[in-house]
Amino acid sequence: MSILKFVQALSTAKYGEKDKTWFPKLVSRYASTVELNGDEVPVTQEAVISFCRALLRKQVPAWQRLQGVRAIEAYRDLVLKKDSPSLTQIKQRLSRQVGIERQLGVTSVALKDVVGKIDESEPEIIQRMRRELRLHFKQLETERAYIGWIKRFILFCGSEDLEAFGDNEIKGFLTELAVSRNVAPNTQNQAKSALLFLYKTVLARELGFLDVVLADKPARLPVVLSKSEVGRMLPLFHGDRRLMYHLMYGAGLRHRECLRLRVKDIGFDEGHIVVRNGKGDKDRITVLPNVAVPDLRWQIARIRVTHDNDLRAGLGHVYMPYALTAKKLNESREFGWQWLFPSAKLSTDPKSGAIRRHHLSHEYFAKAFKRARTEVGILKNAVPHSLRHSFATHLLEDGADIRTVQELLGHEDVKTTMIYLHVMNRPGLAVKSPADRLGQPSGDQGNEGVKEEKVGYWVRRGNSEQGVRDGAYAVHSAQ
Repeated sequence: MSILKFVQALSTAKYGEKDKTWFPKLVSRYASTVELNGDEVPVTQEAVISFCRALLRKQVPAWQRLQGVRAIEAYRDLVLKKDSPSLTQIKQRLSRQVGIERQLGVTSVALKDVVGKIDESEPEIIQRMRRELRLHFKQLETERAYIGWIKRFILFCGSEDLEAFGDNEIKGFLTELAVSRNVAPNTQNQAKSALLFLYKTVLARELGFLDVVLADKPARLPVVLSKSEVGRMLPLFHGDRRLMYHLMYGAGLRHRECLRLRVKDIGFDEGHIVVRNGKGDKDRITVLPNVAVPDLRWQIARIRVTHDNDLRAGLGHVYMPYALTAKKLNESREFGWQWLFPSAKLSTDPKSGAIRRHHLSHEYFAKAFKRARTEVGILKNAVPHSLRHSFATHLLEDGADIRTVQELLGHEDVKTTMIYLHVMNRPGLAVKSPADRLGQPSGDQGNEGVKEEKVGYWVRRGNSEQGVRDGAYAVHSAQ
């Protein structure tokens, strides 16, 4: 039998002693799941993926599934003497899963506890999608958005068996979004990302190039408030909302980043704020505005009182990123980990079901911002994120280096930061509107004897001290 050939070939091959012991057992287990071709065990990508899924259903850890694929690959090389099919992509995915499990400090047997509560009444494919999203540490907002798109895709296909569908259905769905529903380009891209995650990560299927009709993506300039407008809105904010206003405008924080600040992220001595897990899961350091320091100290003192009361009530735990709760059981009760803007009410964690004090909701500041904008009469379509745009623009207007602004904003590419150059207020721009010349005579006709002196970008005529407009009015009146 070819398994015996495999054992003999392994004895002289360059593999470790443990591999020589376990590889034949793993190949025998694989052989029991496929139809033999005489004495030979056929190797195909589909059969190997099916074998890995069967092991996963039995809660076999990722490192053992990876060993199984390596054993099958060795059998292909030594016995079948072929270099196809390639199993590299399967090994790469399993390697990433091994890294996740090691980071979590658990095996697949305990993964259900790590990913939190999942509604068993949902379709199986939705449950698998949620579990995989949480294993990859996706934010709750991302999970909700992706699951929403998968549910829409199920309605589009008319079936929950999404494994039966592929490139054509995805192309049709994304094209319909652009053509029939006229969605925004970013919306279509989010739907595409959700479907790619489902098929590539959850279902372990390779998709071809998705040649879909893309929604038009017009170039947009950011909405920037002037310094005067920022100053007019400030008096309408009080308490923690005023502090959030100062931090978003004074440190260039995104609205979400501001809400997710923790006590330990404020460096009073260093004069900076550490932004953790920002966009793209990146950390950065930005400036701490001095004007916000007194309110920050008062806010932290207020939080300490609330936290002490929670501890006395047997609570005080806060959400911890990744698996820190499992690794450091009491760390989540430390004061430094508490939210800088905690909610007034306790809530239930939608993933774990634990009762905790979360940070303030998105609407808490957004509604106050909209009221303030309306009250001061600002007609721009400004939102809280406009404070971040204003921070960058005003820094550049004041002469800050664009690379410095790039670092403070956390932009990966300076081209992203350069968009603020287009909305800067640059006095003395060497362009004059043709409308300002209406009513002026052409050439020198009718201006004999009138002395003209060019001062900057104005033309001073005669003895007029108010520029070209008075001169033009005088000529027009004379005529």
